[in-house]
Order: sequence, then C-alpha cells, then structure tokens
Amino acid sequence: MEEITQVLSASLAVSLEPNSTSAPHPRLAQYKSKHSMLDQSERRRRFLDLQKTKRLNYVNHARRLAEGDWTGDNSEDELEMETAEEGQKEEDEGMQIEQRKKLPKHYGNQLMLSEWLVDVPPDLDTDWLMVVCPVGKRSLVVASKGSTAAYTKSGYCVNRFPSLLPGGNKHSSAKGKDYTILDCIFSEVDRTYYILDVMCWRGHPVYDCPSEFRFYWLQSKVQEVEGLSEVVKHNPFRFLSLQSVACSTASIQQALAEEYSFKVDGLLFYHQQTHYTPGSTPLVGWLRPYMVSDILGIQVPICSLTAKPDYASHQLQQILEHKKTSTEVRPADQSGRYELEHLSTPDCQMGEAPSPM
Repeated sequence: MEEITQVLSASLAVSLEPNSTSAPHPRLAQYKSKHSMLDQSERRRRFLDLQKTKRLNYVNHARRLAEGDWTGDNSEDELEMETAEEGQKEEDEGMQIEQRKKLPKHYGNQLMLSEWLVDVPPDLDTDWLMVVCPVGKRSLVVASKGSTAAYTKSGYCVNRFPSLLPGGNKHSSAKGKDYTILDCIFSEVDRTYYILDVMCWRGHPVYDCPSEFRFYWLQSKVQEVEGLSEVVKHNPFRFLSLQSVACSTASIQQALAEEYSFKVDGLLFYHQQTHYTPGSTPLVGWLRPYMVSDILGIQVPICSLTAKPDYASHQLQQILEHKKTSTEVRPADQSGRYELEHLSTPDCQMGEAPSPM
C-alpha cells in the first residue's frame, strides 16, 4: 500500500488543485489563475507517461480490498501515525478526540475522480469517450465472501447487502475466491447502483487496463449475470452499467438529445488509454451539460439538459471568494470531505446536489 500511495501521490488532489470539480468551472467563471502551474494538457501528457513506467501490484491491492485483510501492509504504521497527528490537531481545537477512532483507513480515496474539463484536448473526437452520469452518490462497491458492501468516497461503509455480483452472496461465492470491485453512482430514488467503471471482476483486476477495454469488458461481464438489473431476493438493488460513447460532435449532440430513465447530473470524459488511478486526474474531465456549448464550442440541441441554470452567472463571485490554487497535490482530508465541495453547484437551493464526480 505504501508503494501505491507514493506512486499515486501525483494523482491525488482536492479542491486546492486548479481544476477540482469541488469548485466552479474556471472558464465559465472567466477566472485565470495568476499562480504558476502546469496547464491541463501538459499534465495529461505527464500522467500518460507516468502510467507507462509505473507497474503497481493491483492483484494484492484488490485482494486486500475484497478480503479486508491488510496484514503486512507497510502503510499501516504510517496511517496510524497520520491518524494520531490529526487527532491531536482536533483535540487542540476543542473537538471530540473520539472522532478519529471512527475514521476509515483503507477504503477511502479509492475512486478515480475527475477534474473540470478546462483545456479541450485536440484529440477529443478520436481518443476520448463520454459517459452520461445520473444524479446520485459516488460509491465504491466491493462484493466478496458472500456479501456486498458500499463505501463512500471517504471510505465509510454505508450499506451491506447480498447481490448477484460475483462474490456478492453466499450462494454464488461458496469457495470465497470470487470478488468484484466497482465504481458506482447510487441512486436512492431508483434503488439502483449505476456502474461507472470496473476495477476487478471475479478476482481479475483491471486497474492497469485502458478505459476503452474496461468499458467494453464491463458491458460484456454484466450481460452474463442474469437478474443483476432486477430487484429480486438476492439482489435488493439493481445494478446497471452506464454506456460510453465516442466524443465526436455528432455523438455528443445525440447523447444530449436523448431521454434518460434517470435525472442527468453531468458528463464524464475519459481518455481511452487512462488506467484506473485512485485520486483526481486530468485524464478524466467533468462538465455539466449546459457547459458543452461554451467549453467544447459545438452546437447543442435546445432541451432541458442544455438549459443554463440561474446560478451560472454567479460562479465568478463564488470562485474569487473561495477558490484556492496550488501546485501541490494532496489527498482528501481525514473526514473525506473535499474542500469547497459545496461550491460545485453554487446555488444548492435550486434543488441540485453537489457533484459526486
């Protein structure tokens, strides 16, 4: 785990990063940072180069997430130290010291998070894929040892239930060798886990596979599991895989004109060659549907998805008052909250929840 932490430190980020989705979109706010920092296109190039040279032991990492067995993990002592130090800070500030005992250690910051799509890639139409995302809560889903657990971005287990995922219920995991790890968006209204990405399926990790392959593999594997998309006795929540489309102008326009069975939150843009890397990365971009015309410079159909909300004009004031920029890379804080998370949708009274991406 220590090696993973060191290697991925370049990808972990919070809203202190210039393009964090926890703050308003910089270009729509017409705000240019005066700080010296790498532009998004250069950072994309560096991330792609980094994943070519780094080979992490994702087999052991996936097994530990599935089995909850962190024996021999070199980062254990380091995590204990960090937790103790954080607890001391809380005590000094008059907070309850017991809070630090409940903090997750291993399941936090396991999801690959996006950045605002600021610099439009010149190869967007050829080397990128787009996924239309529903409103919901981002969840790390781990099915193993006859049970399925759902964790928040910060690592808290919020639900445990049987499922038809490989390893997700006692009837399908008698041997205990099958386990599945998914990146999902949970819609409580629909009682559905929308599968955004796959990290491991039936004990086979695909962290270091390109997005293009992971998405194709996910679709084929989900179709093999009968009843996964239905609410039944051993599957109290539906699991539906989200579809990816090419980023050509015609494909984006068609996607925005479609009617969806869920309420659309936004659009994720994946570089086809990016590996699944925990933490934020410039190789995954995020836009609200109404931003497409301004950021990508293409005509969009006139519909409810592309209509600009009232709060769009207030983003400049929000970003000038609250946004902080930094060239440093930091993980989320101990509570799992990303700074300025509440600003992803400036006017939360409009009934739209902050982005989970």
